[in-house]
Amino acid sequence: MTFDLLILSNGPGEVSTWVRPVVQRLRERYGSEVRVSLVLSPCPHATGQELTIAQRFPGIDRFLAAEYFFPFLLWGQTRDRWDWHNRGVVIFLGGDQFFAVCLGKRLGYPIVVYAEWEARWLPWVDRFGVMSPKVLQSIPARYRSKVTIVGDLMADAALSAPGLQEESAGLEPPETIALLPGSKAAKLGLGVPLVLAIADYVQHHRPHCRFWIPVAPTLTPETLASYAQADKNPLIPLIKGTTAHLISDGSIFYLQTPAGVRVELADAFPLYDRLRSSLLAITTVGANTAELGALGVPMIVLLPTQHLAVMRSWDGLPGLLARIPLLGDALAATITARMLKRSGLLAWPNLWAGKTIVPELVGDLTPSFVGDQILDYLNHPEKLQTMQQDLRQARGTAGAAEQLVNLIHTLERERLSTQSEKV
Repeated sequence: MTFDLLILSNGPGEVSTWVRPVVQRLRERYGSEVRVSLVLSPCPHATGQELTIAQRFPGIDRFLAAEYFFPFLLWGQTRDRWDWHNRGVVIFLGGDQFFAVCLGKRLGYPIVVYAEWEARWLPWVDRFGVMSPKVLQSIPARYRSKVTIVGDLMADAALSAPGLQEESAGLEPPETIALLPGSKAAKLGLGVPLVLAIADYVQHHRPHCRFWIPVAPTLTPETLASYAQADKNPLIPLIKGTTAHLISDGSIFYLQTPAGVRVELADAFPLYDRLRSSLLAITTVGANTAELGALGVPMIVLLPTQHLAVMRSWDGLPGLLARIPLLGDALAATITARMLKRSGLLAWPNLWAGKTIVPELVGDLTPSFVGDQILDYLNHPEKLQTMQQDLRQARGTAGAAEQLVNLIHTLERERLSTQSEKV
């Protein structure tokens, strides 16, 4: 007998790294027995492409875009007037846990919450799958029977991603560096010209070094290339970056700088095998650091602070404060000072470990300064090996998706048992 699973999620990171492995495990366990509906809630970090990303994943039967979320939450009716089975489970995979509680109560379904850092609404949630024992420590004793330590879904996403061996096997040169300038306009305006200038600098000193950019699923090569054009990106001189033009070699796109350096643009998704085979990654602060950490890819994290436009590209509260009209400049200066003091605990792997595993370069960054850091690592491969070992120790354990599906299975069995007893 078919039952419904309503997955609640929100931003691009959660959809890509939490929803996909859980759906994969659900289909392996239940096949066509379960009808999977993905409901997206509004998110301040959303790109507007979350639905498009999710529609690429096999195994999801129905989709509700974020713009239709609140009518569903308030009135219980979707835009396409979905029907619901008597049996079902609501699983929270991103957003506000309160929304999951509301939807579960409205549909009469038990609720499973994946809690990465904090478990909320303890009396009303049926089961929690938490990332680590740290989450469990903050939960009152009377609710701990609801909690299972399941591990890190980010690690599941990275380690169970479909392979791209045909794209990478035997093709990667010994020194390949992945460049991750971001996916949002504010970050790309600064990140693209900066990483291109870094590539110029490093390849000048090590001509055999090669570079590539994994194009975010919300972008196209043409869109990304526009941030390397002087007539479209006035921030290039502020970051001391370089320009480039888009060229193609068959089906492969490159950004070519005036110095002749070619940076490949890879737009398949996900590209975990390709990232694993890269010697080093240069990335901005954000969810990228978590994915790279889960993959065990050594990285250098960049947070330039030499101009207000850079600070406005930050994620979260610091970026919001820096964008406040009139007060933004003063707040940005204060935020910069605080960020400089916090350097070392901004990237996710460093937060997980509570110490610096991957270097965070914060301040008035220049291509030559960052390039010299890269060259030092390339000249001392033992440093890269140590970083990789530390990343593997710090990341969460895989298997979280399977454990969450086990929680769903347990709830279903309990409900069926209860119904049988009533009969």
